[in-house]
Amino acid sequence: MAHRFEITKELEVGASPEAVWEAIATGPGMDSWFMGESEVEPRQGGRARWSIGGYTEESTVTTWDPPKRFVNTGTEGPDGTFHRFDYRIEDRGPRRTAIRYVHSGMLGEDWEAEYEGMSEGDPMYLHKLVEYLTYFSGRFAVGIDAQGPTVPDREHAMSMFRRGLGLGDEAADGDQVRLTPEGFEPIDGVVDYVSPSFLGVRSVDALYRFIYGFDGSVMVGHHLFADNVDAEATRHAWQTWLMRLFDASLGAVAPG
Repeated sequence: MAHRFEITKELEVGASPEAVWEAIATGPGMDSWFMGESEVEPRQGGRARWSIGGYTEESTVTTWDPPKRFVNTGTEGPDGTFHRFDYRIEDRGPRRTAIRYVHSGMLGEDWEAEYEGMSEGDPMYLHKLVEYLTYFSGRFAVGIDAQGPTVPDREHAMSMFRRGLGLGDEAADGDQVRLTPEGFEPIDGVVDYVSPSFLGVRSVDALYRFIYGFDGSVMVGHHLFADNVDAEATRHAWQTWLMRLFDASLGAVAPG
């Protein structure tokens, strides 16, 4: 049985309505803060596509009113499930824009876990949208998504993330940090997001996210704004890092 849900958030950003529109209603804009890869046909009734990890979801642009309102409605599944993303954009003056975000639809059998995950995940992604518009507006990122093993205990997983990055458990929002993940050059940045399931760091040319999914999987969801990023090689490197870090912590043999 499908269960109706709705998550509503309001935020204000230091960017023009046009910059916000580009971020939420175009493929390159969405790829610079949201997970996976997005394509949007820029018109009322246009098709949209979102892909991550071999999974693709189709949707339809049900409202196209630039730069005021964008609504993207997912294709309904056999069980009646679907997602709708509704963005209302309001000009608040010179480089100030309000966004009203409504994520609604119908969830399936595991709706309670899904809703809990979205209730924590949606605010993180909206915060990342604000970070993107504040620090990287007008630039587009290469998105890096990689998934590691399933870890039963969230607290243990987040502690392992910190250990693998060379951080203490006390790392807090606003702290200047140096990340030292094995296999990468050190990354200097500032902690810009901390919650029970997410750790975020912003550097001069990237937004890094370390994620504990609602299904227990550990993931990274990064956005790299540097020039000449080799997306596949970088994704593979972070995938290897995840597997080495968490397979070792779970008592498995890390890949060679």
